[in-house]
Parts: sequence; structure tokens; C-alpha cells
Amino acid sequence: MKQVLQDPRSGEVEVAEVPAPQLLPGCLLVRIAASLVSAGTERASSEFASKNLAQKAQARPDLVREVLNKFRRDGLLSTLQAVRTRLDQPTALGYSSAGTVVAVGEGVTDISVGDRVACAGAGYAAHAEVACVPRLLCAKLPEGRAQVSLEEAAFTTVGAVALHGIRVAEVKLGEVVGVVGLGLLGQLTVQMLKAAGCRVLGMDIDLERAQMAMRSGAVAATSSPNEFQELCLQHTHGFGVDSVLISAETSSSNPVNLAGQVARDRAIVVAVGTVGMEIERKSYYEKELDFRVSRSYGPGRYDAVYEQKGRDYPVGYVRWTETRNMDGFLQLLGDGKLDVKSLITHRVPVAEADRAYQIITGKSREPFLGVIFTYPQDSEVSDRVDLSSALSANARPAQGSVAVGVLGVGGFAMGTLLPAMKQIPAVEFVACCAATGAHSRNAGDKFGFRYCTTNEEQVLQDPSVNTVVIATRHHLHAPQVLAALAARKNVFCEKPLCLTEEELAQIVGALQSFAAESQPPLMVGFNRRFAPMAVQMKQFLNLGEPLVIHYRVNAGFIPADHWVHDPEQGGGRIRGEVCHFVDFLTFLAGAMPVSVEAQPLPNSGRYSDDNIIVSLRFENGSLGTIHYVANGDKSFSKERVEVFGGGAVAVLDDFRRLELVRSGRSQVVQSRLKQDKGHVGEWQAFVESIRTGKPAPIPIPEIVAATLATLRIALSRSTGEPQPVNVRAFLASANGQPQI
Repeated sequence: MKQVLQDPRSGEVEVAEVPAPQLLPGCLLVRIAASLVSAGTERASSEFASKNLAQKAQARPDLVREVLNKFRRDGLLSTLQAVRTRLDQPTALGYSSAGTVVAVGEGVTDISVGDRVACAGAGYAAHAEVACVPRLLCAKLPEGRAQVSLEEAAFTTVGAVALHGIRVAEVKLGEVVGVVGLGLLGQLTVQMLKAAGCRVLGMDIDLERAQMAMRSGAVAATSSPNEFQELCLQHTHGFGVDSVLISAETSSSNPVNLAGQVARDRAIVVAVGTVGMEIERKSYYEKELDFRVSRSYGPGRYDAVYEQKGRDYPVGYVRWTETRNMDGFLQLLGDGKLDVKSLITHRVPVAEADRAYQIITGKSREPFLGVIFTYPQDSEVSDRVDLSSALSANARPAQGSVAVGVLGVGGFAMGTLLPAMKQIPAVEFVACCAATGAHSRNAGDKFGFRYCTTNEEQVLQDPSVNTVVIATRHHLHAPQVLAALAARKNVFCEKPLCLTEEELAQIVGALQSFAAESQPPLMVGFNRRFAPMAVQMKQFLNLGEPLVIHYRVNAGFIPADHWVHDPEQGGGRIRGEVCHFVDFLTFLAGAMPVSVEAQPLPNSGRYSDDNIIVSLRFENGSLGTIHYVANGDKSFSKERVEVFGGGAVAVLDDFRRLELVRSGRSQVVQSRLKQDKGHVGEWQAFVESIRTGKPAPIPIPEIVAATLATLRIALSRSTGEPQPVNVRAFLASANGQPQI
């Protein structure tokens, strides 16, 4: 299918041929008929992308700070790689579209195949022939006096933004309302205020748009700020307007201060568009004005539980959610209360997308308002819902090669895992799979895969793939490992292996089903034990006696709404990341953990139970502690490992500096340009095990030990009690044998 993508380096727009998106649970697969180009949001995105690096840095100082912090911690080369990865990911443009449902995801019961829907949301309702959109970001088109066309419905997202702004302003029947900024958002606002029984006064620096507002129902409109002030006094007996809606798009604060001048005493001023907000205090103070910022389409916006998981707010508590605002806008269209057709100035076939951006950025010097992308509708739906795209000829892997199919191509895979794999000559890149076609195609092009797809099953059943790499979100790891093992593939799973002990037992059981034949290697991405400095540290500590090990991890703060904290998707940071450090301590100790105890810091509400001290005991008597904290400063080094034993000390700082001390002599190994956390080393070892038939680089009992101990750490945190870690008993139980 075709999709509009933007190069974040240059701002250039491309109409790419990508696989159709994967249908996810709780979502709809929609064949798009029309999508609206946002003159505000998409123009701003295009202008930012076209800036050079220095200009981008000036516009986004927050990102500059992130880069500098990473440079201090990880070194120059690692930082450059991370920046390149971010700049290499094309941006999917668009957030307001409409089309026909061609497939319904699990859990959706109130919309059927063939229904016509309006779609919303950046990343979902993109400019593409097919979109996968969560149910609560879709609204079914009504059957009113005149059927709403899909072209009209493409305005729904912007219409919901305008409608929510009106609700925030608390306007009432008969009130006089000022609208500053009469672009597309402002024109829709004028029409809806008129339909609500308000008298509307408009202002825009473009006289033609002011005149259009009057044709849409404004009592008066002007392009002069001074004249607008006079109009507001004239139509309110000198009091000023009851509320002002600012729908302009400008970095200037003039619209906000103009609103303060024309508003009556104790009026409400609402910023709906993106405007400067350096408020002149005098007007707002003397009139005791109420200044508000309207957030997008309404309640539910930016709430992952609402938008992605489909958990609606009760209507008795939240009458107008973003979905119900979309429904409300569509109902106004169905009742003939709004006229959006008159706002369309350009209809552009999606194949000519660049022309639309020439228009909205002013390069073509054409006046515009509503710019619509149109999509071909004359072919069979099945022709458009193609889940794969061939990039080169498909064939069986070369003799002795490790032919990989990759599930998940997010930031870690693109920035770290795939570049490491690329350095191994025997690795052959066959297939890459992601939920969205744009991500899949980008990974396919960048790393030279034979084909890209959004169909996981295609990768698992492909005979030319002998090794499946799993780099998806954590909740998918266990089922994908089980599916890959069932397909008789070698498996590399990025940590964590799973999120529950039940899943771990299923994986152990699946491995035992290979008893009658050669067992395929199962590898988990515990890369730190393969780092060159880690290997040197281990050799130095081969002392034949128990060790005391301390691992400090300055993990840094992650917002509570990040998916990694979601108990269903990420499992929390203990399951998702602390497993790394448990494995590394197991590697250094040279023995299995036998017990764990977690002591969490009291949660103030800012953190997500991710400040914790863990104590571990090992079979050989070694003791370990992990201090995992989110309440530190990210600019400080992230990881420090200190090991004591046999009259020796070893200290590893951020995998860039290793100090080994024995008998009063100190040896220092240092890397100034980059970290090496062992990602290349783990793949060298994994590939060697596949090609030679040797056991997997990390023995299965050690993988189980690190995973089980981590799950027990999470349990200890919850119960406040130490937890045993009996790996042998767990393996026996998972294999159906009585526990010892």
C-alpha cells in the first residue's frame, strides 16, 4: 500500500510502498478514502524537519541535553549511533482520515466490516491507504438527513479539536464569542458556535478568511486587530465578549493579548491553536480573566489506557470524551448543521503528496484552507491489504549461514541490535516484521532484508528463515518464543524472556519437547556477560572462593505512562531490566542464585516502584547486591560494578573503564570513544553455536535462573519477604517431574 512519510533529516516527503499494518486487538483495519492535511501541525513538522542540525538544536534544547548526557556516559561513537538511528526513522504524517472498515480486531463488538468510520490520532490515522486504528479513536458515520461523505468525515479530528475548545470555553446560548484565527480550525469553530446559538465575531490577518467566516455565520469579522476591538465593544454594549477562542497558529503572543483586550470582566479565554503565551498581566489581572488551554480532541487524549487499551470513561463522569466529541461532530454533519465542503480548497491524489506540502508550507504561493488527500477506490480491497513487501528475491539461506527473521524493529533493534548483527558475516537478513508498514519497510531498506512484512506468521513459517529474533514489547516475548520453537527455529529473544513464572514453565516444557532430536539454541539477550571488559573481569576474578559483588544502576526516571511500566505490556522495570544485572552477577559469581530479597524505596507517586535494593545469595556462598534507582540524575554514569574477593578488587564503570587491583598493583583498561556492552560478542557466540551445533552460549539453566530470580525479586518487592530461588526444582516441575 501507499503511505506518506517524511525524512526527519531533510523534511522531504515520500510516497512509499509499504506493507499494510497489522490488525491489533481492540483495533480496526480501515481502508482510507480521504485524509485531511493539517496546515498547522504538519506544516510545523515539515518546517522543523527541513532545519539543519544547528537549527534543530536551537529549536529543541531538551534533545540537546539528552545528547550531551549520553555523550558523557556512553562516549562519542555510541552517541552518534543513537542520533543517527533517531534521524533515520521516517515520520508517518497525518492524523485525521475516514474510510471503510475491512477487518475488526479482537474485542471490538460495536463496529463491523463494511461500516464507514472517521479515524483520529497521529501514528494511527496516517496518510495511508490502510490504517490500523484503536476503537476509541474511531467514530461511526451517522445516517442523518443527508448521508455524510467520507470526504466530509475526514475533517472529524480537527472538528473534535474545535468542539472540545468550545466546551472548555463553557459558552452558552446567546453569548457573544470572539474567534481569533480563522484558518480551518477557526472556520469550523465559527460554524459550530453559530449552530450552538452564539453570536460570533472573528478576526484573522487574512482578509479573505475573515470574509469566509462571515459567510459561515459570523456576525462580523475583520483583518484588523484595532477594528476587532471596536466590533467586540459595539456588539456587546461596551462590555466585551463573553469568551474568546484562539485558533491561530503562531509563536507570537499577540493573539492572547488581543483576547485579553476584547474580553469582558471575568470572561474565559481559551487557547485552542498553538500560540505564544507571554501574557500581558494588566488586562488579565484587571478583568480577572480565566485563561485556559484546550487539550486536543478532549478527555482520553494522551491516555494510553483509554486510547490503546480501549477503556472508556463512564459517561456519567466524563460526558464528552474525545470519541464522543468525534461522534458529536459527525452528528452535526449528519444533521446538516455544518458545511465543510466549502472549506475544501484542494483535492490531491495521495500519489502526488509532495504537492500538498508545497501548498501548506507556502512554497507554491497558492491560497489554501482545507487540503484533502484522495485515495484510489476502484480496486479490490484484498489488493490493498497486502501484509508484505518484497525487497529482493526470496531464497533458502546459504549453506552455513544464520538466516534471520526479526520480529520488532523499534528503537533498540534499529539502534543497537541490528547494527551488532550486521557486523557478523554469517548473519543473513531475510525478513523483518513490525506492526506498522513504515517501520518494517524502513528496517528492510536500511539493513538489506529480502522482504519486510507486518505478518508475524509469515516470518515464523518461512523455510528460508532458520533463526527468529524477538525484539518486540515484553508481553509478546513468551508467546513468540513458544511459536518460534514450535516452528523449529533457533531463537534469540531480547530480554526479558517472559513476564510470569507460568510462561517460563511453558518455555522450559517446550524446550523439553526436542528431547528426541537436536534442541535448537535458545538465546536471551543478556549481552553484558559478553562485553570484552566483562570477560577480562571474569578471568581476573577466577579466584576459587566466594565473591562480594555490588552493582549500582542509575537507571534514570521514566514517566509513569511509559509502556515499560504497564503491567500488561512492559511488566515494570524490575522484570524488564533488572534481569540484566541478575544475569551478570550470576556470570561473575559462577553459581546459581538460591535466594533474593528486595527492599523498595517508599513510592511518593512520582516513581513507579523502580527504586529498589536487591540482595542475592548464590550456591557457592557469594553475595550480591543490586541498587537500581530511578531518582538520580541521568547525566551521571549509569552502571558501576564493584567485586571483592581473594585479596583482589575489580571495578567496572559503564563498560568504558575497568580497574583491576591485586597485591597493590592496579591495571586500568579504558575506552574513551564508545561503550561495548557485548552486543556484538553475544551474536558472535550465538552464531558460532548454531553453525557448530554446540550448546547455546548461555546454558538454559542459567537463563532460567536469571529469569526466575528476577520474577522472585518482583514478588519479594510486593510481599516484603525474602524468596527462594530453586532452579533445579523449577526445571523438574516444568518438565512434569516431582520437585526435589
